[in-house]
Amino acid sequence: MRISFRCLVAFGTALIAVCAAADTAPLQSGSHDVAFTETSPLASNAELARRLLTPLTAAKIPQLLARAGKGLSDQPINPAAEKFMVYVPAQMPAHGYALLVFVPPWRDARLPQGWAAVLDRYGIIFASAARSGNDASALGRREPLALTAAHNIMRRYPVDPEHVYIGGFSGGSRTALRLALGYPDLFRGALLNAGSDPLGGPDLPVPPKDLFLRFQNASRLVYVTGDEDPGSLALDEQSVHSMRDWCVFDLDFEITHRSTHEVASPASLSRALHALFNPVKPAADKLAECRAAIETQMAAQFAQVESLIASGQREGAQKLLRQIDAHFGGLAAPRSLDLAQR
Repeated sequence: MRISFRCLVAFGTALIAVCAAADTAPLQSGSHDVAFTETSPLASNAELARRLLTPLTAAKIPQLLARAGKGLSDQPINPAAEKFMVYVPAQMPAHGYALLVFVPPWRDARLPQGWAAVLDRYGIIFASAARSGNDASALGRREPLALTAAHNIMRRYPVDPEHVYIGGFSGGSRTALRLALGYPDLFRGALLNAGSDPLGGPDLPVPPKDLFLRFQNASRLVYVTGDEDPGSLALDEQSVHSMRDWCVFDLDFEITHRSTHEVASPASLSRALHALFNPVKPAADKLAECRAAIETQMAAQFAQVESLIASGQREGAQKLLRQIDAHFGGLAAPRSLDLAQR
């Protein structure tokens, strides 16, 4: 971002004030390459671990660092050293902009061809980070970069918090799904373009209970995949099936005809955004019944762990506890952590 002449000629405390104002000033409509300066507490290493890893995995990190004589740093990235592409639509809607943070599979930060007109129509700001492709670490770069982009955009612009979304293509879509699941208090839904995972496994653990209940209640997932992309379609089918098993019912599935493994066309994007903007609240009785069934399954497995511990079968108890942690994730805490201590 260019520094204004006014900023260059200011002195002392005025220099700080004027430069800060220039750095957070809203951009004009169109595409811009920018650097952000503010970090987000949601993107801290501790918060990423809490929300995106299983409880037992997250608990091991401080222990491993302590053995190496190290501590956990606050932030995994320095926003000022990163580059982001931001597209601002021509007009702001009456209730504020919507926001789509996009995780790409490629290394550069760019707006997919033909998307600008659709973003204009819906009043959506688009933000994507450079060096956030499939070769980058999800926890170390891709996820904190997306969270940092959302934080800084929402600081600069009047963004409607009910229309903040995360999206991605291919491997970036899988990362977007992780963020939607772990941050339902920030993202109200996800646009999953040709990439997804089943919930309750190593690639997509269940987040802490309070966040997961919120995800079940108020998050919408929109899958967008080409009809000639059998690999992604198969993964989407597994993902959708698992979501329903985990009481996630607000799902939409958009098939792009005569399309292979490629980024969504403008027409497909428009349909997907329309679906995101129109969530369907799950039936309360159906949701309650489904949640109760999961609690019953989890309680039965915890009872097995208790029985193994009581009979002195420590290895068997540890093995089953790791399976519970991997499958039930944050729903199993804090009981899983208490049993691990035993």
